[in-house]
Amino acid sequence: MRLLSSTFAALGLAVFAGSSSAHEFWIEPLAYQLQPGGEIKAELKVGQEFSGSSYPYRPSQFERFDMVQGDTVTQVVARIGDTPALNTTTDANGLLVVVHETADNRLTYTEFAKFEKFVAHKAFPDAIAQHDARGLSREKFVESYRRYAKALIGVGDGAGSDTAVGLKTEIVALANPYTDGISEMPVRVLLDGAPRVGTQVELFDKAPNGDVTVTLYQTDENGEATFPVTQGHAYLVDAVWAEALPNNDTEKGAVWKTHWAALTFMVPQ
Repeated sequence: MRLLSSTFAALGLAVFAGSSSAHEFWIEPLAYQLQPGGEIKAELKVGQEFSGSSYPYRPSQFERFDMVQGDTVTQVVARIGDTPALNTTTDANGLLVVVHETADNRLTYTEFAKFEKFVAHKAFPDAIAQHDARGLSREKFVESYRRYAKALIGVGDGAGSDTAVGLKTEIVALANPYTDGISEMPVRVLLDGAPRVGTQVELFDKAPNGDVTVTLYQTDENGEATFPVTQGHAYLVDAVWAEALPNNDTEKGAVWKTHWAALTFMVPQ
């Protein structure tokens, strides 16, 4: 693991607000710990700096919405329009992993500077050269994107381990924040089930007073990164992969596709 930059105020990322595709997507539980039989509530959020708008339950807008607890996978079912999108209970004890995969969405760029800022922010140094080498327009082009989010919730004793759940790209926690008494959290970033080596990991650290700091890391030869954590803080971990689509791709004319992985959890007091 290599730290890419020192911690900085989340406000420093405001320069990237021009591109809607630079907004993160995550699952935010209303309570990260609860007792068996308690209400499991979580919002689907889109925004920046670990703050954003909540989106309702809309099956047409996602491919997968599950709760994974040990070997048991339960599909989340709700009424269309419900907010929060997850509102249910479980009698099972242990670590609960909420999994959400969106459907494809698309973004049309009409200002190339926004694309340049986005690829610089998400650390795709060759994207501009690839774009030009493919003879793509700088005036107007389409990006397709899909989001893959996970959240860790401790139910009862919270015992258990996070594991890969078969998403195109995902972040796997290598420690249990609810049982392991951690001061550092190791994670592994996967793409098609294999470790992503040398990829940027963006960490959003939210203190109890709502202040957010952002730190950048890079995965090692095992696709892993480790970062310090603080009791009472909530965390959003984000990693993005940019895929160059064929120029004649039929996906509504998209020439790029980005795949966003997110993981949220809290470190208890």
